[in-house]
Amino acid sequence: MNDKVVLITGGAGGIGKATAQQFLDNGAKVVLVDINQEALDNTKHALRADKDRIHVVQANVTDEEDVKQYVKETIDRFGKIDIFFNNAGVNGPFEMIKDLEKEKFEQILNINVTGVFLGLKHVIKQMEAQGYGSIINTASNAAYIGSAGMAGYIASKHAVAGITKTAALEAASNGIRVNAVAPAAIDTQMLADIQNNITPGQPEKSGEAIKQGIPAGRFGAPDEVAQVVLFLASDQASFVNGSLYNVDGGMQAD
Repeated sequence: MNDKVVLITGGAGGIGKATAQQFLDNGAKVVLVDINQEALDNTKHALRADKDRIHVVQANVTDEEDVKQYVKETIDRFGKIDIFFNNAGVNGPFEMIKDLEKEKFEQILNINVTGVFLGLKHVIKQMEAQGYGSIINTASNAAYIGSAGMAGYIASKHAVAGITKTAALEAASNGIRVNAVAPAAIDTQMLADIQNNITPGQPEKSGEAIKQGIPAGRFGAPDEVAQVVLFLASDQASFVNGSLYNVDGGMQAD
């Protein structure tokens, strides 16, 4: 990854931060995008690398002008985009469909689907001009299943799986690969929020129930997702395109 330029949305979150560190450890330059400037600054400070190899951009991934800006800043700072980790997302409330407000449903889709679409739209244009690139979207095991109380999240991750395959077909002739990781039960703040949404005030109760459904018997670590992203971004995955890679402790095999 020496001198590769990696653009990461959701860069201040658990998986985003872990993935940034993996790329930095392997010699890359990293641009982190997030809506939370303070979290971005804290993440940049915490990452172990020459700070000249890290650039942060505060942006709303659902705003097309913001997306254009984070692409522009990446090019202005580092001259290219070799790898795009299209990772920003939210889980939303735990509510049954009959109780879920339309606005909340739309908010989840806007971030998890429109945000992914806009990132693909503008990064693919840049990668086409370069003649190469690797894109990794963040899907989820939710792309394969239904789950009561999580209609917005489930719908959004099914959409990410579909747009990943579509983008892979559209971009392949221009030397661009588009894949996705499908994590489940990764030990991050998002998982903690999901646990607390399911059993308010007793996150450990739903946490134990979730672990019982994981053949590995534990939660995954953000680094374990990051290693798969690193592989998909690398030349070792040069013939991998349009795929979803499960990082779920065997949940989809059960």
